[in-house]
Amino acid sequence: MHPPYDTAADRDRPVTLDRREGPYGEVVLRRRGGDGAGREGEAAAGAPVFEIIANGCFLMDTSDGRSERLLIRAALDALPAARPAPALLIGGLGVGFSLAEAAAEPRWGRIVVVEREEAVIDWHRSGPLGRISGAALADPRTEVVRADLVAHLRPGGSAATYDALCLDIDNGPDWTVTEDNGGLYSPAGLAACRDRLSPGGVLAVWSAQPSPAFEEALRIAGFTGVRTEEISVARGVPDVVHLAVRGA
Repeated sequence: MHPPYDTAADRDRPVTLDRREGPYGEVVLRRRGGDGAGREGEAAAGAPVFEIIANGCFLMDTSDGRSERLLIRAALDALPAARPAPALLIGGLGVGFSLAEAAAEPRWGRIVVVEREEAVIDWHRSGPLGRISGAALADPRTEVVRADLVAHLRPGGSAATYDALCLDIDNGPDWTVTEDNGGLYSPAGLAACRDRLSPGGVLAVWSAQPSPAFEEALRIAGFTGVRTEEISVARGVPDVVHLAVRGA
Protein backbone atom coordinates (compact mmCIF):
# COMPACT_ATOMS: atom_id res chain seq x y z
CA MET A 1 0.00 0.00 0.00
CA HIS A 2 1.39 3.40 -0.99
CA PRO A 3 1.96 5.92 1.82
CA PRO A 4 -0.30 8.98 1.72
CA TYR A 5 0.95 11.99 -0.20
CA ASP A 6 1.26 15.23 1.75
CA THR A 7 0.93 17.63 -1.17
CA ALA A 8 0.26 17.72 -4.89
CA ALA A 9 4.01 18.25 -5.37
CA ASP A 10 4.68 15.01 -3.50
CA ARG A 11 2.28 13.16 -5.79
CA ASP A 12 4.08 14.44 -8.86
CA ARG A 13 7.59 13.74 -7.59
CA PRO A 14 9.17 10.98 -9.74
CA VAL A 15 9.94 7.67 -8.08
CA THR A 16 12.67 5.51 -9.63
CA LEU A 17 11.39 1.95 -10.07
CA ASP A 18 14.41 0.48 -11.87
CA ARG A 19 17.80 1.70 -13.00
CA ARG A 20 20.19 -0.35 -15.12
CA GLU A 21 23.52 0.05 -16.85
CA GLY A 22 23.67 -1.64 -20.23
CA PRO A 23 25.92 -1.66 -23.29
CA TYR A 24 24.35 1.63 -24.48
CA GLY A 25 24.40 3.42 -21.12
CA GLU A 26 21.90 3.91 -18.35
CA VAL A 27 18.15 3.32 -18.65
CA VAL A 28 15.69 4.28 -15.92
CA LEU A 29 12.01 3.58 -15.33
CA ARG A 30 10.23 6.17 -13.19
CA ARG A 31 6.69 6.59 -11.90
CA ARG A 32 4.93 9.87 -11.28
CA GLY A 33 1.93 10.03 -8.94
CA GLY A 34 -1.14 7.87 -9.24
CA ASP A 35 -2.70 5.28 -7.05
CA GLY A 36 -5.41 4.22 -9.48
CA ALA A 37 -5.21 1.53 -12.13
CA GLY A 38 -6.10 3.66 -15.14
CA ARG A 39 -7.10 2.31 -18.53
CA GLU A 40 -4.79 0.78 -21.07
CA GLY A 41 -2.86 3.46 -22.90
CA GLU A 42 -4.55 6.38 -21.15
CA ALA A 43 -3.61 8.73 -18.35
CA ALA A 44 -6.90 8.38 -16.51
CA ALA A 45 -7.46 10.50 -13.42
CA GLY A 46 -5.44 9.04 -10.57
CA ALA A 47 -3.43 6.70 -12.79
CA PRO A 48 0.36 6.63 -12.46
CA VAL A 49 2.48 7.95 -15.31
CA PHE A 50 5.56 5.88 -16.19
CA GLU A 51 8.62 7.47 -17.79
CA ILE A 52 11.63 6.02 -19.59
CA ILE A 53 14.91 7.96 -19.28
CA ALA A 54 18.01 6.98 -21.28
CA ASN A 55 21.40 8.42 -20.36
CA GLY A 56 19.64 11.27 -18.58
CA CYS A 57 17.51 12.08 -21.65
CA PHE A 58 13.72 11.86 -21.34
CA LEU A 59 12.41 9.51 -24.04
CA MET A 60 8.70 9.01 -23.49
CA ASP A 61 6.00 8.44 -20.92
CA THR A 62 2.52 6.99 -20.64
CA SER A 63 0.70 10.32 -20.29
CA ASP A 64 -0.42 10.53 -23.92
CA GLY A 65 0.19 7.91 -26.60
CA ARG A 66 -1.60 9.59 -29.51
CA SER A 67 1.47 10.26 -31.63
CA GLU A 68 2.93 6.78 -31.04
CA ARG A 69 -0.38 5.26 -32.14
CA LEU A 70 -0.51 7.59 -35.14
CA LEU A 71 2.86 6.18 -36.20
CA ILE A 72 1.18 2.80 -36.78
CA ARG A 73 -2.12 4.03 -38.19
CA ALA A 74 -0.50 6.39 -40.68
CA ALA A 75 1.77 3.63 -42.01
CA LEU A 76 -1.17 1.28 -42.53
CA ASP A 77 -3.25 4.00 -44.20
CA ALA A 78 -0.39 4.68 -46.63
CA LEU A 79 -0.25 1.05 -47.78
CA PRO A 80 -2.42 -0.19 -50.66
CA ALA A 81 -5.74 -1.32 -49.20
CA ALA A 82 -5.61 -4.59 -51.12
CA ARG A 83 -2.29 -5.71 -49.64
CA PRO A 84 -3.08 -8.80 -47.52
CA ALA A 85 -1.66 -9.18 -43.99
CA PRO A 86 1.19 -6.68 -44.36
CA ALA A 87 4.31 -7.40 -42.30
CA LEU A 88 5.29 -4.70 -39.81
CA LEU A 89 8.56 -3.92 -38.05
CA ILE A 90 8.38 -1.59 -35.05
CA GLY A 91 11.72 -0.07 -34.09
CA GLY A 92 11.69 0.51 -30.34
CA LEU A 93 9.29 -0.98 -27.80
CA GLY A 94 9.18 2.19 -25.70
CA VAL A 95 6.17 2.33 -23.38
CA GLY A 96 4.22 0.03 -25.70
CA PHE A 97 1.65 2.31 -27.34
CA SER A 98 2.80 1.53 -30.90
CA LEU A 99 2.77 -2.22 -30.33
CA ALA A 100 -0.65 -2.07 -28.66
CA GLU A 101 -2.02 -0.10 -31.61
CA ALA A 102 -0.62 -2.60 -34.11
CA ALA A 103 -1.92 -5.68 -32.31
CA ALA A 104 -5.37 -4.11 -32.00
CA GLU A 105 -5.57 -3.94 -35.82
CA PRO A 106 -6.44 -7.32 -37.40
CA ARG A 107 -5.23 -6.23 -40.84
CA TRP A 108 -1.58 -6.46 -39.81
CA GLY A 109 0.13 -9.78 -40.37
CA ARG A 110 3.50 -10.45 -38.73
CA ILE A 111 4.48 -7.83 -36.12
CA VAL A 112 8.18 -7.71 -35.20
CA VAL A 113 9.43 -5.38 -32.46
CA VAL A 114 13.17 -4.67 -32.34
CA GLU A 115 14.31 -3.39 -28.92
CA ARG A 116 17.93 -3.23 -27.83
CA GLU A 117 17.40 -2.67 -24.09
CA GLU A 118 16.78 -5.82 -22.07
CA ALA A 119 15.45 -3.67 -19.24
CA VAL A 120 12.70 -2.21 -21.42
CA ILE A 121 11.60 -5.68 -22.52
CA ASP A 122 11.54 -6.79 -18.88
CA TRP A 123 9.41 -3.78 -17.86
CA HIS A 124 6.81 -4.98 -20.35
CA ARG A 125 6.97 -8.72 -19.78
CA SER A 126 7.04 -8.67 -15.99
CA GLY A 127 6.78 -5.03 -14.96
CA PRO A 128 4.28 -2.18 -14.85
CA LEU A 129 4.33 -1.42 -18.60
CA GLY A 130 2.56 -4.73 -19.18
CA ARG A 131 -0.71 -2.90 -18.53
CA ILE A 132 -0.23 -1.32 -21.98
CA SER A 133 1.43 -4.12 -23.94
CA GLY A 134 0.33 -7.34 -22.23
CA ALA A 135 -2.36 -8.35 -24.73
CA ALA A 136 -0.15 -7.36 -27.67
CA LEU A 137 2.80 -9.42 -26.42
CA ALA A 138 0.48 -12.43 -26.11
CA ASP A 139 -0.74 -11.98 -29.70
CA PRO A 140 0.62 -14.85 -31.87
CA ARG A 141 1.56 -12.35 -34.60
CA THR A 142 4.00 -10.57 -32.26
CA GLU A 143 7.71 -11.31 -32.04
CA VAL A 144 10.16 -9.33 -29.91
CA VAL A 145 13.76 -9.27 -31.13
CA ARG A 146 16.42 -7.98 -28.77
CA ALA A 147 18.86 -6.22 -31.09
CA ASP A 148 20.18 -2.83 -32.05
CA LEU A 149 17.84 -1.52 -34.74
CA VAL A 150 20.57 0.11 -36.83
CA ALA A 151 22.56 -3.14 -36.98
CA HIS A 152 19.39 -5.20 -37.52
CA LEU A 153 18.40 -3.23 -40.61
CA ARG A 154 21.79 -3.14 -42.27
CA PRO A 155 23.05 -5.91 -44.58
CA GLY A 156 23.96 -8.97 -42.55
CA GLY A 157 21.63 -8.02 -39.73
CA SER A 158 18.45 -9.54 -41.10
CA ALA A 159 17.28 -10.85 -44.45
CA ALA A 160 13.60 -10.20 -43.71
CA THR A 161 11.59 -7.64 -45.64
CA TYR A 162 8.53 -5.78 -44.41
CA ASP A 163 5.63 -3.81 -45.79
CA ALA A 164 6.06 -1.12 -43.14
CA LEU A 165 8.86 0.09 -40.88
CA CYS A 166 7.64 2.20 -37.95
CA LEU A 167 10.65 3.63 -36.12
CA ASP A 168 10.67 5.37 -32.75
CA ILE A 169 14.07 4.99 -31.12
CA ASP A 170 15.00 8.66 -30.64
CA ASN A 171 13.39 12.00 -29.98
CA GLY A 172 13.71 12.45 -33.74
CA PRO A 173 16.26 12.47 -36.57
CA ASP A 174 17.78 15.67 -35.18
CA TRP A 175 17.88 14.53 -31.53
CA THR A 176 19.33 11.05 -31.10
CA VAL A 177 19.58 9.13 -27.83
CA THR A 178 23.08 7.82 -28.59
CA GLU A 179 25.60 8.90 -31.20
CA ASP A 180 25.41 5.53 -32.95
CA ASN A 181 21.72 6.07 -33.70
CA GLY A 182 22.65 8.89 -36.05
CA GLY A 183 23.59 6.23 -38.59
CA LEU A 184 19.92 5.35 -39.02
CA TYR A 185 19.21 8.76 -40.57
CA SER A 186 22.35 8.84 -42.72
CA PRO A 187 22.28 7.98 -46.45
CA ALA A 188 23.48 4.44 -45.64
CA GLY A 189 20.88 4.03 -42.90
CA LEU A 190 18.02 5.22 -45.08
CA ALA A 191 19.22 2.93 -47.89
CA ALA A 192 19.10 0.03 -45.42
CA CYS A 193 15.54 0.98 -44.48
CA ARG A 194 14.58 1.14 -48.15
CA ASP A 195 16.11 -2.28 -48.81
CA ARG A 196 14.14 -3.85 -45.92
CA LEU A 197 10.86 -2.65 -47.46
CA SER A 198 8.88 -4.48 -50.08
CA PRO A 199 8.01 -2.45 -53.21
CA GLY A 200 5.39 0.12 -52.23
CA GLY A 201 6.28 -0.34 -48.55
CA VAL A 202 6.09 2.52 -46.08
CA LEU A 203 8.73 4.02 -43.78
CA ALA A 204 7.29 5.95 -40.81
CA VAL A 205 9.58 7.77 -38.37
CA TRP A 206 8.40 9.42 -35.14
CA SER A 207 9.89 12.77 -34.15
CA ALA A 208 9.36 15.29 -31.36
CA GLN A 209 9.58 18.08 -33.92
CA PRO A 210 9.35 18.56 -37.69
CA SER A 211 12.56 18.17 -39.70
CA PRO A 212 12.59 19.59 -43.24
CA ALA A 213 16.19 18.39 -43.56
CA PHE A 214 15.10 14.81 -42.88
CA GLU A 215 12.31 15.10 -45.45
CA GLU A 216 14.90 16.13 -48.02
CA ALA A 217 17.17 13.25 -46.97
CA LEU A 218 14.30 10.82 -47.58
CA ARG A 219 13.80 12.17 -51.10
CA ILE A 220 17.52 11.98 -51.84
CA ALA A 221 17.49 8.36 -50.62
CA GLY A 222 14.94 7.53 -53.35
CA PHE A 223 11.72 7.53 -51.34
CA THR A 224 8.55 8.96 -52.83
CA GLY A 225 5.39 10.40 -51.29
CA VAL A 226 7.40 12.08 -48.54
CA ARG A 227 5.14 13.93 -46.11
CA THR A 228 4.79 14.81 -42.45
CA GLU A 229 1.75 14.36 -40.20
CA GLU A 230 1.49 16.47 -37.05
CA ILE A 231 -0.28 15.93 -33.77
CA SER A 232 -0.64 18.73 -31.22
CA VAL A 233 0.84 18.39 -27.76
CA ALA A 234 0.09 20.28 -24.55
CA ARG A 235 3.19 22.48 -24.82
CA GLY A 236 5.75 23.24 -27.50
CA VAL A 237 5.91 22.21 -31.15
CA PRO A 238 3.76 19.29 -32.38
CA ASP A 239 4.96 15.70 -32.41
CA VAL A 240 5.22 14.46 -35.98
CA VAL A 241 5.41 11.30 -38.04
CA HIS A 242 7.57 11.44 -41.19
CA LEU A 243 6.21 9.16 -43.94
CA ALA A 244 7.87 7.94 -47.12
CA VAL A 245 7.21 5.18 -49.66
CA ARG A 246 9.60 2.83 -51.42
CA GLY A 247 8.97 2.91 -55.15
CA ALA A 248 7.41 -0.11 -56.81
